[in-house]
This record gives sequence, C-alpha cells and structure tokens, in this order.
Amino acid sequence: MGKISRISGPVVIGGDMAGTKMYELVKVGEEELMGEVIKLQGSKAVIQVYENTSGLKPNEKVLNTNKPLSAELGPGLLKSIYDGIQRPLEAIGEQIKRGIATTPLDYSKKWEFSPTVKKNEKVEVGDVVGTIMETELIEHRVLAQKAGVITEIKSGKFTLKDDVFFIDNEPNRLSHFWMVRKARPYYRKLDPNIPLLTGQRVVDMFFPIAKGGTACIPGPFGSGKTVLQHQFAKWSDTQVVVYVGCGERGNEMADVLTEFPELEDPLTKKPLMERTVLIANTSNMPVAAREASIYTGITMAEYYRDMGYDVSLMADSTSRWAEAMREIGGRLEEMPGEEGYPAYLARKLAEFYERAGRVVCLGGKNRKNKNGSITIIGAVSPPGGDLSEPVSQNTLRVTKVFLALDANLAHRRHFPSIDWLTSYSLYDPNLHEWYGTNVTSDWSDVKRRAMIILQQESELQEIVQLVGPDALPEREQLTLLAARMIREDFLQQSAYGDTYTELQAQYKILKTILDFYENSKGELERGKTMKELLESPQRSLIAKMKYDLSKSM
Repeated sequence: MGKISRISGPVVIGGDMAGTKMYELVKVGEEELMGEVIKLQGSKAVIQVYENTSGLKPNEKVLNTNKPLSAELGPGLLKSIYDGIQRPLEAIGEQIKRGIATTPLDYSKKWEFSPTVKKNEKVEVGDVVGTIMETELIEHRVLAQKAGVITEIKSGKFTLKDDVFFIDNEPNRLSHFWMVRKARPYYRKLDPNIPLLTGQRVVDMFFPIAKGGTACIPGPFGSGKTVLQHQFAKWSDTQVVVYVGCGERGNEMADVLTEFPELEDPLTKKPLMERTVLIANTSNMPVAAREASIYTGITMAEYYRDMGYDVSLMADSTSRWAEAMREIGGRLEEMPGEEGYPAYLARKLAEFYERAGRVVCLGGKNRKNKNGSITIIGAVSPPGGDLSEPVSQNTLRVTKVFLALDANLAHRRHFPSIDWLTSYSLYDPNLHEWYGTNVTSDWSDVKRRAMIILQQESELQEIVQLVGPDALPEREQLTLLAARMIREDFLQQSAYGDTYTELQAQYKILKTILDFYENSKGELERGKTMKELLESPQRSLIAKMKYDLSKSM
C-alpha cells in the first residue's frame, strides 16, 4: 500500500509503491477509484485513474491489487452494455457514484452446460469442452485454458462461481480473466482472401474489406461515420459484433444505446443485441478510460474469435482515444510529437489494429474446421476533415482499406458519402480470385470500367464549370451521363429503401449501366441525339433497379 503524493487531473503520483508492477491495477483514495500503473519512477508509480479524480487529496491511500487490468470472459457478455472498464451500465445506473465496484458478469444466473468431452479425455488449450446457448443466436463454446486430462466434468445448470470441470484435478469455471493489453494466442494466421460482405455497394464493389482485415473511416463531423458503422454492424456477414464508443459525444452514444437494443437482425429477425456487445465511453467521461475501452473491446472480440466465430469490431472513434493519450502525455510531461500527440502514437495504433486477422484457432480437436476472424473498422474524426493530421496518417499506414468520407457529398445528401476518387482498398488483389469464382468472372473488369468513367467525369468537371455541359461534344456528354447514373443509381444507397444489395444484384445493376453506356455510344454514331438518349425509358428502368433488387428496412 502506498499514498498519493501528487494529483494532476486523471494522473495520480503514488509514493512508497515499491514492488508495484507496470500495468498493475490499483485502487486510489478512500473511494477506491480504479486506476492503472503506467509508469514507474523508483518507488513512485504514475497511475492513470479511470474515474473523476476531483476531491482526491495527498496522503490518501493507494491499494495494490497485484493483478493487471483484465476483462472477465464468459457467458453473459452478449446483450450487455459496459463502460470502458467492463462495468455493466445497468448496475452502475442503479447507484451512480464514484468507485462503484460491480461484477462484469451476472454471478447469480445459471447456465445450461452441455459437455462435449468425456472424463479421462486429453484436451489442449483452446479445445471446446462444452457449450451453452448464451442467446438465441449464439452458442457459447467453453474453451480449455490449459492442456491436460479431464479428470471430472459435470452437466446441468451452473453459475459462474461453480466448478464445472477439472483438468488434471484443477477446477475450472465457465468464465476466466484475461489481461486486456495482451493479445490472445492463435495457431496460425490465414491470408485475407475472403471478403467481408456488407451489402453496401460502394464498399463491396469498389473498396472491399477482407474478412479479418482492417479499415478506417475518416471524415468530418456530420459526414456519416457513425451511420456507416451501424450499417456494417447490422449487415456484415459476421456472427458477433463488438461496438466500442470511444470518446464519442454523449448524444451520439445515447442514440446508440437506445437504438441498438431496438434494432432487428435482418438475417434472423431477432434483436441485433442477441449477438452484440456494447462498450460506451463518452467524451465527457474520464479520458484515461478511453484507452481501456479499446483494449477491453478487442479482448472480447478475440474471445469469440477463439470459439470459431467471425467478429466485427467497430471503434468510434480512435481520434478521441489519441486525444486522450495526448492529454495523459502532457500530464506526464513527455516529449510531444507532431501536433502534441505522443511520439508513440503510431506504435499504439499499430498494436491495436494488428490484433485483427482471420486465424486458425487453438485446439487440437477439429482444428482444420475451427477458423475465426476479427475485422476492425475504426472511425477517425480529423479536426475540420484534415486528413493530413497525425491520427489519420498513422492510421492509414496500418489499415488496408481507406473509406474517406466527403462533407460535400454528405451536404448533397449522397450517402454513403464515400469519396470514390480518394478511397482505396489494398485487399483487391487478394480478393480478385474469390469474386471471380463466387460471383462472376468479369467482376474486376466491370469495376475497372466503371471507375474509369468516374475518373473521366472528374477530369471533365473543370471544363464543365467554365463552359457548361452543353458546350461539350456529345460523346463527352454521354460520359457525364454514365458517370451520373453510376453515382445516383449505384453508389448512392438509402438506409431505408435499398439498405442491402446482394453481390449478384450489385453486378447486375452496374453491368446494366455500363451496357447502356456502350449501346448509347453506338446510337450516337448512328445519328441519335443526346436529348433522345436522355429521354430514353431505359434510364428510368435502370434507376428503379436498385430498389427492385435490394432489401429495404
């Protein structure tokens, strides 16, 4: 036990802390506020406190817990809403006060456990020893945390406090703790050659995300980052969703907390929360907890990945996390890097994103059939939409998909407001074969032809602004028409009228637009005018295609 010697906002200096370890969890002050040791200076420890430190005084006690910041992993995570340090918001709401101590999972609830291994059977780390129906949608697979022989295993209803199975006579329960800063192990990583299907045409066709890949969504305020992440959470072909609200505005996070429990899973018609974990950390909460919320979320995602599930993690937004690191770095009087951010910003971002991936999970039994993945989609909120600022640039270096949102597109009510000339996906070469085999052999060719038209439109815009579109040759007017059809009839997608489009339908819509363009070039050569082409009934039929071929709310 030590004592507080100095307080600087969320940073507390504790004296007489000999024997304390880095990243150890401590309890600060009479209210026992939760904190984490982030720096050691001889017998002094620098602690980042995850709660409001107002009212703390020097010489108050600091208690060691002799354990790192950890998440409790077990049945009951799904359908839960936590704060950044895994305290259930429902329990906190019943008695709002500082230093409240709650259990992350419900210890009183009984779970029906069905063993999948027998007594005297050998197991390896990661083997499934039993299953629990955690929700109507997700089967919770209880994993062995050590290798050995099953000396006893029970079946029936148990709480998280009960000893359910024994490995080498050592008792095991249905839950366990894991240090959030330590990545959970896996057998081997797989190539990112399977796409994450989102139903969003601009993403699936032009800027695909690989399952187990990383993507960033930078954009200014009001450009639609949160809405796009909601679409990914709802429609992407993953079984489990972890949504981390990291330092977002309170009203936006309140919308998430009220809307998510009401959302219906479009694939099963069950509540989306049946396969979702929410972590809420708003911008008016202590900045230190933002970093914890990111690590808590990725640890939960890794846990379900290890069961063999595909998981998508939404981080909204990593800019707020970086700003928290900047504030903590300033309190610690660290040498600042670019724009005041700490010099280790790039390393911290890389450590987070590299925990994504599609992997062969641990476990000797049925290892070939037990693959899981984590796809990380992180929003970035650069001040004023300036993508040259450090958080955006360092995120670009470690993510493979860049979905740049444009404020001008959003103001024109073009959603998703993804700028097709700035955005890119480095997974294209990896996914070329999959699209060619599972959709159509000319998928990449259709995409390439459409992108050429959009680029030609961008080049023609300067001339159009000077002389107007009517002064252009008819062939170039046709190019502008085709680009407009691609933008309005394909890229633009309503969250209500055509919220999800299958890959075959995406291909059919875009291929029809390109065929119209090619046929119209021939019509121009045979003497038709642009006015006749503009009045063609085919145009209105093409405009209706996306509503006819897509799912709506």
